[in-house]
Amino acid sequence: MTAPMNVGYDEIVRVWREADTVEAIDHAWLFDHLMPIGGDPDGPALEGWTLLAALAAQTSRLELGVLVSSNRFRPPAVLAKIATTVDVIAGGRLQFGIGVGSRPDHPLGRREYDAHGLPFAATADAVAALDEACTVIRRLWTEPAPFDFAGEQVRLTGAFGNPKPVRVPPVLIGGRSAATLRVAARHADIWNIPGGDHDDVVARSALLDRYCEQIGRDPARITRSVHFAVDHEHPQRTRDAIAAALDAGFRHFVLSPQAPYPAGTAHWLADRIIPGGG
Repeated sequence: MTAPMNVGYDEIVRVWREADTVEAIDHAWLFDHLMPIGGDPDGPALEGWTLLAALAAQTSRLELGVLVSSNRFRPPAVLAKIATTVDVIAGGRLQFGIGVGSRPDHPLGRREYDAHGLPFAATADAVAALDEACTVIRRLWTEPAPFDFAGEQVRLTGAFGNPKPVRVPPVLIGGRSAATLRVAARHADIWNIPGGDHDDVVARSALLDRYCEQIGRDPARITRSVHFAVDHEHPQRTRDAIAAALDAGFRHFVLSPQAPYPAGTAHWLADRIIPGGG
């Protein structure tokens, strides 16, 4: 995952093109923030979905996505259209990441909404909107005729997706709150959580299991995903964290190297971090 903040477009393209040639790397990600959430707060930040379309056109093998798209930024039917367009450009390689949106307690998480004139819905409303968004987005990708949708947060008349994605993208829902996990239990093909606190990651995965069982869904149908910042100075720490997550049943790993990216970053990840990659 290359966070598109305080880094140039050419640098990201270089890393993604290299990763596209490294068999040990299966998927690549951007994030969805309109302003930096780390480093220089007034530095450059590229918009995730626009950038993803450009990278989809310059790669041929990697599955790709946004980890995760803020459901607070775009109406879900518009997001479904954007995601379909990226999937068409990518030839069916999109993994569709989505979440509630920035946490209100993050010191830089709220300002991008105010700075861009975007409403910041209360948490309960935002979670309900995510649940409805997942429903209508999948319907727009799959239903052969226009439909209406009258939810509490989302209302559509004559909604119709044309073209359809090349494949129905797997839905990755990111988050750790109990409310988000309930949404993931209903809609996710992949669930992602930030790493760092292994005990909490395992506990949240177990909670997701319980929520799946409550609604009669097999928990094994949801692939468990974890995101790690890569420790360049101490790569063994990242390898140990991956090994622990593997033992806990996680099978989808997102690794964030530190910018600026030196030449050979993708190969370094394969050789020094990814199990069996080198």
